Parts: sequence; structure tokens; C-alpha cells
Amino acid sequence: MRLLLVEDDGMIGEAVRAGLRQDGFTVDWVRDAESADAAVKAESYAMVLLDLGLPRKGGLDWLRDLRRRGKRTPVLVLTARDAVPDRVAGLDGGADDYLVKPFDLDELAARVRALLRRHAGRAEPLLQHADLTLDLAARTAVFKGEPVSLSAREFAVLAALLERPGAILSRAQLEQRLYGWGEEIESNAVEVHIHHLRKKLGADFIRNVRGLGYTLSKTV
Repeated sequence: MRLLLVEDDGMIGEAVRAGLRQDGFTVDWVRDAESADAAVKAESYAMVLLDLGLPRKGGLDWLRDLRRRGKRTPVLVLTARDAVPDRVAGLDGGADDYLVKPFDLDELAARVRALLRRHAGRAEPLLQHADLTLDLAARTAVFKGEPVSLSAREFAVLAALLERPGAILSRAQLEQRLYGWGEEIESNAVEVHIHHLRKKLGADFIRNVRGLGYTLSKTV
């Protein structure tokens, strides 16, 4: 799952990005509203984590502009402004949730997962297909009643496919989920992850649609 972090404080930005990466998220980090604008025009994000105290153009102004442009991407505000009027302004300005600094990284990750569930219309942190269940909160997989050991990127590939059952995801779409800015992508990285998943879940679990991409088999 790819997130955009908009935070001008270097220490906070590094900590948030590192913490969310440990929870399996891909995080692109920018430090001002202008860079955030460029990012959301260039990439598709599952969520924006937004500081309000940005230089030049404030985070709340940027958020209002985002909503005026019709962007429905979930936004979680991260700010030191803890007064009730500030929270009301943030939520009324288009934020989906509001977390006051300093915060615990585990709580942040939990709020991110909860927002993503609500945005997708799911009540539980579970994704299921045939005999496979992924627990997005615990980062665990169970196949035919037995736990399956998955790498972080194998888990991310499966989550992407299970979130859109029946859809065909191209290699580029999967790469966009797996890798953030500055991360080197080997030309056959997705194919390698798919190969490993087929060895663990069965050769027919993930189907290759020639020229288009990958989808989950309907017959497993």
C-alpha cells in the first residue's frame, strides 16, 4: 500500500517513514505543499498523511484545495495543534482523521489501517480468497489452515490482488505498490515474487493474463 507523507520536520518524517515501512507500507515523503501537489498528480496514493504546519502554504489550505479538485484520497492529519477548534477545522476542511503529535507509531499504523478499511468498505482487517486469509494488522497469512511465511513484498503483492478480486493488475501497477521513490526496481522483480508465491500457494493460485498482468484464479 503506497502512502504520501507531507511533513517538513526531518526527524518526524524519518521516524514515520521508517515505522510505516516496518508495517509493510510504501511511503513517499515530501516537505511542502508544492511538492505534495506534484506527487498526487504523478502518483496514485492510498492515503495522505498531512502535517498542518508546512512552510509557505499551510497543510489545511492544501487539503481544502485537494478536496475542491474532487480528490477523495483519505487524509490523516498529523499535527501538534491539539485545540478543539483546530481539530474541528481540520475535519471540516476535509480530513478523515486527526492525530496529535507526539503520537505512538503503533497507533499511527492502526489508524492508517482503519482508514483504509473504511475507505474500502471493510469492517475487519482481513482479506480472503479461496483457502487464503491475510491479516493486514498482524501481517500474517494462513493457507488451508496453516500459517504461510511470506516476505514483506510477497505479502504486498497478495494484498494488492486480494483487495481487487477479479481485477487484472499490470506489472507496473504492482511495482507502484511495492516500491517508493529512490528504490531500485529490478526488471523481473514482480515475476520473482509471483514465482515464489506460486510455490507456496500452488501454481494456479495466481494467473498470468498474457500482455495484461496478473489476477487471482477463480477455480482454486
